[in-house]
Order: sequence, then C-alpha cells, then structure tokens
Amino acid sequence: MPFVSNSKKFAVEFHCHTNASKDSLTTPGDLIRAARKKGLDRVVVTDHNSILGAKAAQKLDPELIIVGEEIMTTRGEILAAFVQEEIPAGLTPQETIRILKEQGAFISVSHPYDTHRKGGWKESDLLEIVPYVDAIEIFNSRCMDLRFNQRAKAFAEKHNLPGTVGSDAHGAFEVGRSVNLLDPFQGPDEMRKVIRQAKYQTKLSPWWVHFVSRYASIKKKMR
Repeated sequence: MPFVSNSKKFAVEFHCHTNASKDSLTTPGDLIRAARKKGLDRVVVTDHNSILGAKAAQKLDPELIIVGEEIMTTRGEILAAFVQEEIPAGLTPQETIRILKEQGAFISVSHPYDTHRKGGWKESDLLEIVPYVDAIEIFNSRCMDLRFNQRAKAFAEKHNLPGTVGSDAHGAFEVGRSVNLLDPFQGPDEMRKVIRQAKYQTKLSPWWVHFVSRYASIKKKMR
C-alpha cells in the first residue's frame, strides 16, 4: 500500500541499496519505481563503499534521489547523505568523518548495535565519534533482534543525538518500510536543521530478507 505523505512533510528513505552493492540486485530504475509507487519524497541511496548506483539513480530522477554511501571503516559502518565524492572502505572512523565533513555531507551511523553484522560498533568506538556525527540510525528494518534498535535509540537519547531510520533495503520490495518524516529541506545543512523534529514510520522486515542479499552475493560471485 502506498505511503501517504503529509503535504507539509517529506517521507525520506535514508538507507537503501542498488546493484552497485555486492549484495543487491536492485537496479536504480527498479528502486526509483518502487519508491515512487510507495509515495516517497526523497531516497538516500547508500550503497556499500560506492556512489555509482546513487549517481545512476539521481540521473534518472534528480528530485527524488540523494547521493549517499554506507562506508565500512576500521570500527564499523558510517551512513552518509549528500556525498560528493566516493569514500573508500578501510579508513578509520575519524578519517572517514573528516573527508565527509570536507564534502559537507550529513553523517549518521549504521545499525550501531547489530552484533549479527560486520558493520556493528563497540560502544567505546561510538563514544569517540559522538561529537562529530549528525545522527545515529535508531531503527533499521533489517535488525533481527529488536534490542539492537532499542539500544541505538537509547544511545542517541543519552548523547542528545538525532535519529535516522531506514529500511536498509537490498530488494526493491523493501524500500520504504521505515521512513523519516521531515520538514522540507534542501541540502545537508537544512537536513541538519530539520532532523531533530523528525517523526518516524517504522516496520521490521521479515527474517528471510537476508536471503535476498545472500542470494545476490552468491549470484555475483558466480558471474
């Protein structure tokens, strides 16, 4: 069923993937069609260590798509929006954040307490970057243990950080399961201004969605 956005709010998907990620087969065109069908106003495309899919999607639908990236650092994954140049994997969190700030990007942190995934964080490492990030991902639809999202939300509240939510969609059908409802914004600076008043619509994905990304990874390796 399409998401019906309040005319004064943007329905924003902050975390999703295209086939530029090693574990997704979703084409930019398929992602856009799914997002438009569900009534989303903005979609941050956050492929793993790549902006190629986001750039391709933005070319197809400049109004809808925001170029983002999910970047694997030496401690965990960082989630960014309004990325100008691709950030490579394997840098320290501090170096990754420094480069993103030079680009003016909006910086969040992917599923920080999800210990089932490689990109999760230790709290001691999170504490080191708290002063330098704009938000924490407080709900990720692909977190299979609800406590992971609860801990992320509690951490954000304790440290007075805004929250972002995202579907972490690897298949087009997942897009829009969790969205941020934001006042209209243009660019990262305005996003930083409106994020603290965000409202959320969230929904967990079924456990089997992880087989979608696993299948994509295996199929790409076979090629």
